[in-house]
Amino acid sequence: MKRTLIAAAAVLAAGTAFAQSSVSLYGRINTSVERQKDAVGTKTVVQDSNSRWGLRGSEDLGNGLKGLFVLESGFASDTGVGDARGLFGRESWVGVEGNFGRVRLGNMGQTAAYYTTADYISMHNHDTGTSSDALILLPGVKQNNISYNTPSFGGLVIEAQYGLKETVVGGKNSAVVAANYDRGPLHLGLAYTDGPLGGMIGLAAAAPKEAKELGARALYELGPVTVGAYAIYDKGEDSLGNESKRMAYRVSAMYTLGGSEFHANVGYADKVKVNGTKLDDTQALQYTVAYNYNLSKRTKLYAFYTKVDNKALAAYTAFGTVTPNVDPSSFAIGVRHAF
Repeated sequence: MKRTLIAAAAVLAAGTAFAQSSVSLYGRINTSVERQKDAVGTKTVVQDSNSRWGLRGSEDLGNGLKGLFVLESGFASDTGVGDARGLFGRESWVGVEGNFGRVRLGNMGQTAAYYTTADYISMHNHDTGTSSDALILLPGVKQNNISYNTPSFGGLVIEAQYGLKETVVGGKNSAVVAANYDRGPLHLGLAYTDGPLGGMIGLAAAAPKEAKELGARALYELGPVTVGAYAIYDKGEDSLGNESKRMAYRVSAMYTLGGSEFHANVGYADKVKVNGTKLDDTQALQYTVAYNYNLSKRTKLYAFYTKVDNKALAAYTAFGTVTPNVDPSSFAIGVRHAF
């Protein structure tokens, strides 16, 4: 009888523990048939667009405290090949959350600056695949990261990240501060990054040393219409001391009608200024038009056309092989399912 009571108590305790914690499987499969053009030529392909799967968990630790983790892996849906970065190369972090905010340690996938600016307004295909933002430079370290974000103060959340460049001798750690404000239909963002990956078009053929980036974003929802824009200032330096500066802009819009979404966005990278002199033919224009049809909350069909217009010295691309003055483009028809 005593053993029975002990066993029952153990089962009850285990049930309570399970009730206080949860782990969920999630992911997205995004595949299209595309007619692509790059520096090599024109071809028709089955294209994966950042398909992924992951595990997300939380545990109630009591007194308003939670333990959290995310493990996320990328894979190519067209071939089934896993992520070359490793099993959980997309994202892998553990953290705690409470009234003080949230602390995370690990691989954040992208910096908070990216999610605050470029990713936020890329509405038509979640900034994935061949129609993703080709003009963003993305300085900063995403792995080996220490992250803290505040609780919400009337819609304002501030996140600070410090990334350790552990594997590069003489490499630079990176710091990111991002602020996001959400108030009804209005969504604002401001982000600053100081880190490595300072290479920019127009710099001398020397190793990138450092980059600084300041970006601002706004998005507004007005019934069936959503409009968004960002402006980003980049400043880079190479190991020879050459300094480069550049501005980039993007405007996007979405109109919804029943299950249909109509999208358009235009991005522009201005001329690069090197050591105080603007270099001609270093600018580029990217534009995308897209249509999505939502079969359900999780599954949608889509089509888009995207093109980057590179000037003579510009070499921006979101896919394939590109050389200066080549204009990559893609027409796609695809399906995206989230689970």
